[in-house]
Amino acid sequence: MTARWSGMDALPPENLYPYTVSRPIYSNPTFEEDNERQAREERTLRERLSCTCRQALKVVKGVFPVIDWLSRYPIREWLPSDVVSGVSTGLVCSLQGLAYALLVSVAPVYGLYSAFFPILTYFLLGTSRHISVGPFPVTCLMVGSVVLTLAPDDHFLLPGNGTGVNGTEADGIVVDVEAMEAQRIMVASSMTVLVGLFQVVMGLLQVGFLVRYLSDPLVGGFTTAAAFHVLISQLKIVLSVPTNNHSGCFSILYTLIDVFTNIRQTNRADLVAGLLTIVIVMAVKEVNSKFRHKIPVPIPIEVIVTVFAAGISYATELESRYGASLVHSIPRGFAPAQPPNTELLWNILGSSFSTAVVGYAVAVSVAKVYAAKHDYTIDGNQELIAFGFSNVFCGCFSGFVASTALSRTAVQESTGGKSQMAGIISAVMVMIVILALGNLLEPLQKSVLAAIVVANLKGMFMQVTEVPTLWRQNRADCFIWLATCLASVVLGLDVGLLAGLVFEMGTVVVRTQFPACSTLGNIPGTNIYRNMKDYKNIAEVPGIKIFKCNAPIYFANIDYFKERLRATVGFDSVRVFKKRNKALKKIHKLIKKGKLRATEGFESEQDSGRESGQVEDGDWPVPEVEVRVDWALELPVRVSVPKVQIHSLVLDFSAVSFLDVVAAKSLRLVIKEFLRIGVNVYIAGCDDEIVRKMEALAFFDEEVTRDLLFLSVHDAILFIKLETANGSMQDAMVEGVRDPEISGLFSDLN
Repeated sequence: MTARWSGMDALPPENLYPYTVSRPIYSNPTFEEDNERQAREERTLRERLSCTCRQALKVVKGVFPVIDWLSRYPIREWLPSDVVSGVSTGLVCSLQGLAYALLVSVAPVYGLYSAFFPILTYFLLGTSRHISVGPFPVTCLMVGSVVLTLAPDDHFLLPGNGTGVNGTEADGIVVDVEAMEAQRIMVASSMTVLVGLFQVVMGLLQVGFLVRYLSDPLVGGFTTAAAFHVLISQLKIVLSVPTNNHSGCFSILYTLIDVFTNIRQTNRADLVAGLLTIVIVMAVKEVNSKFRHKIPVPIPIEVIVTVFAAGISYATELESRYGASLVHSIPRGFAPAQPPNTELLWNILGSSFSTAVVGYAVAVSVAKVYAAKHDYTIDGNQELIAFGFSNVFCGCFSGFVASTALSRTAVQESTGGKSQMAGIISAVMVMIVILALGNLLEPLQKSVLAAIVVANLKGMFMQVTEVPTLWRQNRADCFIWLATCLASVVLGLDVGLLAGLVFEMGTVVVRTQFPACSTLGNIPGTNIYRNMKDYKNIAEVPGIKIFKCNAPIYFANIDYFKERLRATVGFDSVRVFKKRNKALKKIHKLIKKGKLRATEGFESEQDSGRESGQVEDGDWPVPEVEVRVDWALELPVRVSVPKVQIHSLVLDFSAVSFLDVVAAKSLRLVIKEFLRIGVNVYIAGCDDEIVRKMEALAFFDEEVTRDLLFLSVHDAILFIKLETANGSMQDAMVEGVRDPEISGLFSDLN
């Protein structure tokens, strides 16, 4: 049996060409039989574990990507560009490392360590050629909030009225600075190691896909909120006013209250230096951005400003004359390696996990941008492992969490960086600063470093301009952005991120719990079926309803699915069944009592008996009476039976991606409810994976068979039309019920 349809049946536009298709009408069973469906082959454990030498080499290259790209490194073509890029990026790394250490509330020298050690391991394990690995403001602030929580100033107060070698005095209170800094870097480095371990474990478990739950709107709202936190945290340094250490909920508000309470204590030298730095850095960055195609190398304005600021501070003795707050000691050399404090790990577990996810998400997002730009691919799971080991290594040498920064990566790429060889050269530059040049920056004002941090926040603040666009494009994404940003500002970064993620998951649940459902109609003369509401030139197939659900069907939306289905067909099959049986029961009693004769709409075996004169009224036994009722006509009993205007229902499952146990059970029951009122149900467009899932869920039985599955909606419609034309399909308007079966049907119903 074949079906033929042609686009020539309807006049096409001049720019379209009609085509004709001729093939059998396929149900799923016949298609599988004709095309010899085969079971999927499953490899044994031994086959999976067997590894050839070539496969082993591939695994080694996967773990250490440097082996692959370094062996093919074109020295003459790439090395000069990488050297220039590495020197430029190294200078920026050094300055940003010093500045971002203020966000972690540790001494600036530890920022240099954080800008050096992660690059070494990422060079061996990373898959991105262009990202600059090192501190990132958001992760630094997340670490800093934990540091201030576990090691606040109050824990290091010393008795006495004066200032000792290891203490500073403010308002008669002496703080043991050396002990405080030692404890704070211990907290920061221990958290960094734990962050790295989380990332390594996630990478080994191949769960890099989990970061995909951090959608672009969520990350945008979160990083914008983080920029507000960074701005407020650096405001007190630019103004050089004393404030208490706040973290957690409403920390921004409390910090602002402290700042404005002590605003009269602002140090003018620090304020002027900070404001000038912000203006100059932002202005020159605008020039770099506007003339990036004309300037061969971006102006390293952070380096220039820092050098000038340090020289001016040294020459004018700002600390002794104006009380400016300086960087002071930047010791030469590296701190000895030390293990993390295991006693702290349980206290920082949750914050470490959220920081690990955020750091990886930001780094991979930036890496993907440059990978697409330069036509290569990155491995998400390998990136997790690379950043994980980088953070473990960095934490063991008194560094804090490493990720990447778009501004620093932009410098590395725009100055000609071709590979991570530029990263190694930048690490060499940072090492030179650590070993030889660090003491030259000791006169530098902290407000200048804070201003550099603030000036680099412009890109994060500009994400606010995405909100109107999101509002026009997708309201749900706009709400995710706003909810995440607001929660992160009010509740803190770690709790805010969790709240934003929960809100995002809630929107996904809502969108799948209330999916878009539609009634389809046929474009005349074609095999095309579309939503009835969207087109004028569309016709509903007489006697057939086509229902489409554009979402997975699972426990949360199966009830909504049934509600929309009832609205589409125009009746409740369960109610129709109850009413019909109630009417049949009354009709049957009337026939038994002889009060009802056969009419055009009613026939019974009694009438033939009466006409032959075999029995008298009320005297004859009726062991079994068959009643055939035309439900389209008016009934002789006072029972309101809903009208059923269709004989077939086609469920378009082409957009259904999965079913669960609850949905399969409920769907099978729905099909049986339609079948027992004479409405045949067909499912069209199921993917093979959905069919396998149905089989696994024991969806099919004696009533709901695999014969109701069809490859497409058009296959199902043509089959229904052929069955109706041949008269083999039961008329939905006529119900045949024998008396003994009535009680059985009611027992099934109850």
